[in-house]
Amino acid sequence: MTSRADSTRDRIVEAAKAEFARHGIAGARIDRIAKSAKTSKERVYAYFRGKEELYRFVAARELDAVAEATRMDPTDLPGYAGRVHDYFTSHPDNLRLMRWGQLEFADNAPDDATHDIVSRKTAQLRRAQQDGHLDRSWDPLDILMFVNQLAMAWADQPDLATGERDAFLAARRAAIITAVERLFPATFSADKG
Repeated sequence: MTSRADSTRDRIVEAAKAEFARHGIAGARIDRIAKSAKTSKERVYAYFRGKEELYRFVAARELDAVAEATRMDPTDLPGYAGRVHDYFTSHPDNLRLMRWGQLEFADNAPDDATHDIVSRKTAQLRRAQQDGHLDRSWDPLDILMFVNQLAMAWADQPDLATGERDAFLAARRAAIITAVERLFPATFSADKG
């Protein structure tokens, strides 16, 4: 059973997610978050010391949600790219939320949540290379970044859609999968690596 406190905290987190996606970190306002969460500013500060801490919490939860929804399989990077594309085209506010963090924290080192996910995924890719499933000449970090960037290339470009949106996005998804297949074939022969 959810306690009243948990329910308030959950409302704060959901309101903050929407506020940060809309206005970024610098433009977000705690009073708007509190109002949207049907609570007080003081209550927001009881859970989170400030806006940056609240953003980092919300962003870490979003990173976990993305990782759960997209599940990277290093032996099927085209499939992973398709799932990343699908996730962000279905959740454009979540992509915007993440982009704000990249813009506003550009001078800072990656936060722990980002660092942990990147480390985990590059380790998976490195193991796949050692097992002969991926070309060993690529740096695993480059593989991860290239695949993710290709997968998200169309997620925040809805104004470029020509014709029916679903058909447009399906064609873009197919192009992403083809590009990733060509760069990182699903199975790489061990005798070539």
